Amino acid sequence: MYKHGDLRIAVFPDPAFQENGMLLWIEGHPECWIVDPGFEPQPRQLLRAAAEQRLTPIAIVLTHAHVDHIAGIDAVRHGCGAPLVAPRGEAALLADAAENLSAFMGLPVTVAPAEQTIGPGDVLALGASSWQVLDVAGHSPGGVAYYCAEAGVALVGDAVFSEGIGRTDFPHSDHARLIRNIRENLLTLPGATVLYPGHGPRTTIADIRNYNQTLREALES
Repeated sequence: MYKHGDLRIAVFPDPAFQENGMLLWIEGHPECWIVDPGFEPQPRQLLRAAAEQRLTPIAIVLTHAHVDHIAGIDAVRHGCGAPLVAPRGEAALLADAAENLSAFMGLPVTVAPAEQTIGPGDVLALGASSWQVLDVAGHSPGGVAYYCAEAGVALVGDAVFSEGIGRTDFPHSDHARLIRNIRENLLTLPGATVLYPGHGPRTTIADIRNYNQTLREALES
């Protein structure tokens, strides 16, 4: 579990894709978010962790809707009844196994529509914290990040990683758009901002700016 002031973040990588499902809550508040629930056993781990912390999930929050980030939604919905909050630009992926890439794996996954859709410029609340929705589309058609200025934290999905950037060879990916969004909407955040990506270890804005060679080459090209 990671601490950022009163913010708590527990990360549960799934064994199939090492996708980071996350549990977020504010110390002293009873509500939590479950972020990007993937393949089992991750959904059970997330729900168990929420129960152990005596937390009530108030939302399943998505950064984007590729299969490794949505495979556990039904299990979490069934387990706690929390509504799904998803980017508006990802609606087609939720409903279509080809669009969310699960059909190509031979494990088609579709998810019922989100109870709430959000987009860049929106603000979400968790306990006493406020989260800005940022545009990081490019890896997927409507991907978003969630930035909490007071905690100095951003959940960035598969836009950027500690040592790379999101793939842009998928249907509806757009490399130029991804790089533009990283430059304009992530690299403009304070350098100490801690990034929680959809795969791999956490990092910071300063570190990806200075040491992420893949990103640096893409920015310079």
